Amino acid sequence: MDKPNDSVVSEFVLLGLSGSWETEVFLMMIFSSIYLGIILGNLSILFLVIFDSHLHSPMYFLLANLSFIDVGLSSTTVPKMITDLLKEHKIISFKGCMTQICFIHIMGGVEMVLLMAMAFDRYTAICKPLHYSNIMSPKICVSFVITGWVIGVIHAMSQFAFIINLSFCGPNKVDSFYCDFPRIIKLACTNGAKFEFIVAANSGFMSMGTFFLLILSYIFILVTAFVTLSAHITVVVLFFTPCMFLYVWPFPRSSVDKHLFIADFAITPTLNPIIYTLRNKDIKVPIK
Repeated sequence: MDKPNDSVVSEFVLLGLSGSWETEVFLMMIFSSIYLGIILGNLSILFLVIFDSHLHSPMYFLLANLSFIDVGLSSTTVPKMITDLLKEHKIISFKGCMTQICFIHIMGGVEMVLLMAMAFDRYTAICKPLHYSNIMSPKICVSFVITGWVIGVIHAMSQFAFIINLSFCGPNKVDSFYCDFPRIIKLACTNGAKFEFIVAANSGFMSMGTFFLLILSYIFILVTAFVTLSAHITVVVLFFTPCMFLYVWPFPRSSVDKHLFIADFAITPTLNPIIYTLRNKDIKVPIK
């Protein structure tokens, strides 16, 4: 993952969320608490599903994988953001930036597939209950997870292969608290218009396509199972709204998108343990 020979930028400066010291200390305390909740909540789900035989079903298998991805997705950005809040100079190395981008898009791609798989699981359980066990077999569930990782890797690498060859000779300031393709492309010395199109076509199409497929699946069962699906719909909307804002209408001039992505990295991973466990009798029992 070495940068090209004609690149002279060895690190990027992250401008973060706020320029006020008091605000940054407050945000550090808030996000530290949120991140602790993300780790404890999602790992609790993961261990409960693994060790409690009553939870060995397709729905909880997919939920456990979603919890694992949420921990990974948050860990790529939130710890760095928390430590940077206490620093005057928020620096990330070139390799660190490229690695962060890579993992964000891999795990983001996996999460999209898992959310679709969970929607399909609920659709099958509600609309085709007599065929549920045959359709949602263990083999199919494992296939969903493997497919998610394959799509995530292809999704990330198909964009990363182009971006890694760009030349960066300054400036090196990123108006965000994390690295991502749109912000980095704007800093390239070469004309990045065609790369902007590649990112928009790839990430934008994937976000929009997945989102509307999920909404379409909800239409079939919304009337009969709104209460069951309302929590899942909430997570889907929170996860995909920032993605569509950044990639469907890419490279915004304002800094609104960096605040929206707090939902993906901090809010959604926090909500998942709450809405999938506190409202679920099957998980309340093993917790007790």
